[in-house]
Amino acid sequence: MKLYVANKLYSSWSLRPWILMTALDIPFEETVIPMYFPDSKARMLDVSPTGKMPCLVDGDITIWESLAIMEYLHERFPEKGVWPADAKARAHARAAANEMHAGFQALRNNCPMNLAKRFAPRDLGSDVADNMRRLEGLWADARRRFGGGGQFLYGTFGAADAMFAPVVTRLDTYQVPVSSETRRYMDAVLSHPALLKWRADALQEPWTIDHYEEGWAAVETFHTGAARTNHPRHKA
Repeated sequence: MKLYVANKLYSSWSLRPWILMTALDIPFEETVIPMYFPDSKARMLDVSPTGKMPCLVDGDITIWESLAIMEYLHERFPEKGVWPADAKARAHARAAANEMHAGFQALRNNCPMNLAKRFAPRDLGSDVADNMRRLEGLWADARRRFGGGGQFLYGTFGAADAMFAPVVTRLDTYQVPVSSETRRYMDAVLSHPALLKWRADALQEPWTIDHYEEGWAAVETFHTGAARTNHPRHKA
């Protein structure tokens, strides 16, 4: 299988299937297609009908959407535990993952994924505060009902955790205030070997995107690559 992803510093949707496949030891080859170069869209269209990343290619099968990739992996590797084995937990996990897919727009729009920096905290507004109340409640409910005392939402790392992994990085990057329970879950995700591997790769990338940082004051910088700025201002 081949997984095509965009910049690891910034592409939250690319992170989701990548971290799941890596965490569950599902073998794949990866190709990074960086965003915002003159040939970026054409290169992405060569593998994905939407011209966006990620995209999974398995022989003559192409899946171009993160959550659909996860469902395909569940069917392809039922023994890997992509979703919880228990039916109630599995239904809850799928609902949570789909809510992430379609929701939390204020948090996502105000705090794009950025592994290159950590920013000084600031008031993010009432819409983000509403998102945070729902997010923390959802995570707490999943862990209380289905976590079984494990570190992750449904005990062991799975698709729902992969869907929320970029949100965890956002909360850390922008230093969003959270409860101690939420912080424990964040720490578990941030210290997972798969996320550490993605982050290490990201920090070696030779590209930065300045408009992902406009209006923010960096208090820490982590990127160690030979920076080259990509200039167009639309988001893939």
